[in-house]
Amino acid sequence: MSDEPTETAPTSRMLTWARNSTIYRLERRMMTERQLFDAISRKAKEKFDDISAEQIRALADSAVRFAYEIKALDDNAFAEITTRSAVRSGKSKRAIAQKLNQKGVSKDIAAQALEASDDLYAAVVLARKRRFGPFRREDEVDEKRMNKEISAFARGGYSFELASRVYSMSLDEAEDILASL
Repeated sequence: MSDEPTETAPTSRMLTWARNSTIYRLERRMMTERQLFDAISRKAKEKFDDISAEQIRALADSAVRFAYEIKALDDNAFAEITTRSAVRSGKSKRAIAQKLNQKGVSKDIAAQALEASDDLYAAVVLARKRRFGPFRREDEVDEKRMNKEISAFARGGYSFELASRVYSMSLDEAEDILASL
């Protein structure tokens, strides 16, 4: 009977390792709650040979609680920073929402972070990065090249209307949009 509580409850050594591992991970990069939970779970399986599933869950839960206690875990801040960075690199709202979902950010938090993002600005950034539309070197463009450029916008998660708008704008218009943010 005395063995059952020790099987389900993590040892003090395991809890200390979980705290140290949490600090180590969060010092290096920002994580979401789910990323931290998954990372601690995965590493606990590797580190401790005879660990049960309940102990793994308890360790990961304690690591997440500890991260919240030291205010090192904040999904809202993660979503906002990720969104701003992605928009500046030319990602669409749709692509950003998908990335945030993969990282474990809730739909409400993701929607709140995406409110301030501008798809037109991000599309112009993508055009500049890929030398599409107004940033193209050659003035002459055949239909095949045009389709290829608009397809790249579509693969990036932009609507056809937005892709066409960016594709057909002048260099001055595009630079004004980039300067506006």
